Amino acid sequence: MTTQLQPPVAVTPPLPTRRNAELLLLAFAALITVAALLIVQANQERGMRWDFVSYGLLFLALFGGAHLAIRRFAPYTDPLLLPIVALLNGLGLVMIHRLDLADKELSGRHHPSATQQMLWTLVGVATFALVVTFLKDHRQLARYGYVCGLAGLVFLAVPALLPASLSEQNGAKIWIRFPGFSIQPAEFSKILLLIFFSAVLIAKRGLFTSVGKHVMGMTLPRPRDLAPLLAAWVISIGVMVFEKDLGTSLLLYASFLVVVYLATQRFSWVVIGLVLFAAGSVAAYFVFTHVRVRVQTWWDPFADPEGSGYQMVQSLFSFATGGIFGTGLGNGQPDTVPAAATDFIIAAFGEELGLVGLTSILLLYTIVIVRGLRTAIATRDSFGKLLAAGLASALAIQLFIVVGGVTQLIPLTGLTTPWMSYGGSSLLANYVLLAILARISHSARQPLRAPARNTSSIGAAGTEVIQRV
Repeated sequence: MTTQLQPPVAVTPPLPTRRNAELLLLAFAALITVAALLIVQANQERGMRWDFVSYGLLFLALFGGAHLAIRRFAPYTDPLLLPIVALLNGLGLVMIHRLDLADKELSGRHHPSATQQMLWTLVGVATFALVVTFLKDHRQLARYGYVCGLAGLVFLAVPALLPASLSEQNGAKIWIRFPGFSIQPAEFSKILLLIFFSAVLIAKRGLFTSVGKHVMGMTLPRPRDLAPLLAAWVISIGVMVFEKDLGTSLLLYASFLVVVYLATQRFSWVVIGLVLFAAGSVAAYFVFTHVRVRVQTWWDPFADPEGSGYQMVQSLFSFATGGIFGTGLGNGQPDTVPAAATDFIIAAFGEELGLVGLTSILLLYTIVIVRGLRTAIATRDSFGKLLAAGLASALAIQLFIVVGGVTQLIPLTGLTTPWMSYGGSSLLANYVLLAILARISHSARQPLRAPARNTSSIGAAGTEVIQRV
């Protein structure tokens, strides 16, 4: 009699252990945030107050509410996602507070940007909890793929159609100003368009996998099948030209190429896409002044250190001052860099935490990105795979654009650092991104149940192809 070998069964930690580990990590994130805040106060000679302990408890209570939402409605979610984001958010709040203190010394008046950012954190975490609670299945998003695509395009187009007084700031038309506050709709467009890309690629996979000519070892698509790629290219060039927003243009187009490559596994789409973007960028350099200025400033910021290159020069000086271990929180001069709380918050951390501290922050982002990609691998439906991989890749691309811009690796774009930079739109959008990723993670880690549900209600855009990884 022969004995049949059974396939190995993955053993996952029990739910209470997983969620308790998440709660413990959240407490650790709150402790680090409070310690960083106390160090800033001590180095700025502002005095130590017990109020900061209460701030830490409020911070822990806020994210504890999000933890309860996960524990109740998505108990299989990756336990590392929320604590790492909480730590990044907390460090960002500390740095914004530190910049507030420097601004108060210079101007004699206090700008409550840290308080405003804490309010936006409250709104963002509450939105995260609501999405986790009411989005029962991430595949429901596939039903609204085309609606999300249309909404994403409208969000991109509205700032370009508004007068400059309602949409332009620092030369870029990316805002919608309301009485008392303003929003940056492109932050939400990236999520909506990724949902659209994922849904369309699943429903129309044959269009992207059609066989064309074989050139240099690559299978090129047929010319008539290039319409989606040309549409994405036109949209990205339009954002760069009409809204003068290089960062969003690059982010959206690169995210599209990543999702197309993951869906088709054909490198020819990436090559064609990069050639199109390079051609459009070269043409924009010669036609549009703002693109030419950005490239020239990137190439040699010291050619005009008091003018167009001032921001980049100050950023490079901040990194040089920080060195390996930094000046210490509260001991540097990050306020000398324009927009230090928004576009250049990485430079502020580079000065006060040095190479070691900045590397630690980047490693935290790397963990979130890797866990997002692991979620994509483990997810059993094709739409979830593409969406999770797209969200994680978009986060990685945005981080590369931000860090590359402030370190002079690539031209400066103006994107914000996720969860750390000052700005309500960015914070809220990235918490929505995290909530969707958490939902997909829950589905990927949840044990299979039999019999499987009928997935016909998902619709054509979300036709499920069960894959075991």
